[in-house]
Amino acid sequence: MDGIDALAFDLYGTLLEVASVGRAAADVTAEPAPLVDLWRQKQLEYTWLRSLMGRYQDFWATTADALDFALDRLGVVVDEATRARLLGAWLDVRPYPEVTAALDRLGSRRLGILSNGSPEMLEAGLAAAGLRDRFEHVLSVDELGVFKPHPSVYELATKAFGLPAERILFVSSNGWDAFGARSFGLPVAWINRTGAPLERLGNPPSLVVPDLTALTEAVG
Repeated sequence: MDGIDALAFDLYGTLLEVASVGRAAADVTAEPAPLVDLWRQKQLEYTWLRSLMGRYQDFWATTADALDFALDRLGVVVDEATRARLLGAWLDVRPYPEVTAALDRLGSRRLGILSNGSPEMLEAGLAAAGLRDRFEHVLSVDELGVFKPHPSVYELATKAFGLPAERILFVSSNGWDAFGARSFGLPVAWINRTGAPLERLGNPPSLVVPDLTALTEAVG
């Protein structure tokens, strides 16, 4: 971790927990977990498939398509107002308990967000969490028209900070995202909150920690 001048964070699941999505799902079905899990699965699948097909649409629209699939697949019928509330749960997010203190400890370093989220989603989520002023850059894949883990997404961080890749630490709770950034050449900290095994994709993360508190202790 020597020589790190800036950190670029993934947002959802890394800094912001999305328990609001589960709460919204609980309002429409007695078994919210299958709905939330399938929704998230299709959300990610659609980003990868659209990138491969060269048929980009922003993360908000992709999230809506994934929700519609999940509702249809599970036979959950909702009206438009309820569908809007389910989608809106992605904007009503909160930071994990240790985030504020961890960002305080990293205050001497330059900080940014690098996310699949659309610019509007990112700004709304950071504002709701009270974190917007912590970050020098809020970078969205929207300006490229391709999703993570395409190498050009991680290159956004080097261009924004004006630093070589080896001086920017990328931080994500998503294993596939961590491997994507490492493959590009960024040093990577994987926030492995669930104790998941490493993906079999080569180029493992530089650092694996259970939360952001442990990250700050490692970075110093």
